[in-house]
Amino acid sequence: MRNEIIVNVHPLEKRLAMLENSKLVELIIEKKDNENVVNNIYKGIVKDVLPGMGAAFIDIGLDRTAFLHYSDIVGDFLEYFDQGTPEKLYKEHDSSKIGDVLKPGQEIIVQVQKGPINKKGARMTGRISLPGKFLVFFPNQKKVAISRKITNQNERNRIRTILKDVKDKNVGLIVRTEGEGCTKEELEAEYKAMAKTWRLIEKQIKHAKPPLCVFEENDLANVLIRDLFSAHVDHLVIDDKNFVKHIKAQLQDISPELVDRVELYQEDSPIFDAYGIEKKIETIFHSKIYLPSGGNIVIEQTEAMVVIDINTGSFTGNKNYEQTVKKTNIESAVEIARQLRLRDLSGIVVVDFIDMKEDSSRDEVMQTLRRELKKDRAKTKIYSFGPLGLVQITRKRVRNSLMLSYSEQCPQCFGTGRIVSRDAVMMRINRWVSRAEYFMENEKIKIKVHTNVRKYLLDNPTALRSYKLRVDFETDDSLRPDEFKVYRMSDGVEITEEYNA
Repeated sequence: MRNEIIVNVHPLEKRLAMLENSKLVELIIEKKDNENVVNNIYKGIVKDVLPGMGAAFIDIGLDRTAFLHYSDIVGDFLEYFDQGTPEKLYKEHDSSKIGDVLKPGQEIIVQVQKGPINKKGARMTGRISLPGKFLVFFPNQKKVAISRKITNQNERNRIRTILKDVKDKNVGLIVRTEGEGCTKEELEAEYKAMAKTWRLIEKQIKHAKPPLCVFEENDLANVLIRDLFSAHVDHLVIDDKNFVKHIKAQLQDISPELVDRVELYQEDSPIFDAYGIEKKIETIFHSKIYLPSGGNIVIEQTEAMVVIDINTGSFTGNKNYEQTVKKTNIESAVEIARQLRLRDLSGIVVVDFIDMKEDSSRDEVMQTLRRELKKDRAKTKIYSFGPLGLVQITRKRVRNSLMLSYSEQCPQCFGTGRIVSRDAVMMRINRWVSRAEYFMENEKIKIKVHTNVRKYLLDNPTALRSYKLRVDFETDDSLRPDEFKVYRMSDGVEITEEYNA
């Protein structure tokens, strides 16, 4: 199997596509104005202490103050404990005494447990950790814990012995599943890199003025190096020189053997066009996905769960009905596992496979589904065929689903449906102009858009990059909110399709 990672860098967003044998299996989008703050570390200021709630509100520099419960306070970074006050008060677990531990105006180091949702601020913890590819680093701790998925006792003992030699006595570690089979050199290299990162964070903790983010855990570079780029990936292609330089510098400390697999894309055509990714992205929001044999699956996402239905479609098979159904279901199992990863669908997933009479057929379908879901970074559980013939899957959320990243609530249907978001439409226009400018240098074009998109551009003038083409915008409310049309000003001819992906 050939695995590739393709990264497209734009001032407003970064996009990462993971390909397995040229098939798109994961798409991660990092938007400048929609950052994921979960696991970020902040130097904050205590704004208010509420003994009746056993909680404090912390200013970390976000729109809303963050929530810190008494049970999540740790004394490692509190000036309160540095001044020699006994820890007994904290250990009594009396949340009404939070006012004795925290005071308004006090500086505090906290990490985001849950991101802000609607009107609720982020939930914080004082238990600070740094996740790596093989290890999780806990400053001011001592214990070493090993993932339960590493079941071989000899391997667990080997890892524990290595880490006792490598780590500082005041650092705790958790060994992730990826750490199984790692050499001493690999574990030591990552530990040293994480210790170096922590020293940089400590400098900011001591000298920076709060509120401030001292560590951005969900930065695309961190996710790429920690979770995605490994020896199983044949090459990583990036279209931005500075991002390439940054990734190589990070890898040099952790996995120097991977540096040569990082390539700079230097062709004129956009990188996602060259790899056929742009067209694949357009199909992500289609509810119906066609299978190689002619069958199809239909994915419907509700607020509470995801429902998937399988149909034989145009596939009639060459043998008996049971074989036709089994082949369709097996193809569906492979595609369902891919779509869960690609769309990042989470929560409860109910799959209505086509009924099969033979137990062996059902077993084969379940084995295929389990095998394919092992490729998923998110934690999944599968419950086999129930009384109604349904298969249930639970999947832990890794990030916001692509539906949320690429769309917004439709104002015409009062939230019952969604449309492509205005910033996503502007990114599509940016990519269109980027393709066209190589062929139409210094020409003037007119782009017609819906009123909502035009208003977004007026409110966010940097949403359109500077190009060699001269671009004028015009409002046209006959267009859908997610639609745009491009005209050549010299002769008024529409040229939208000429430079689509």
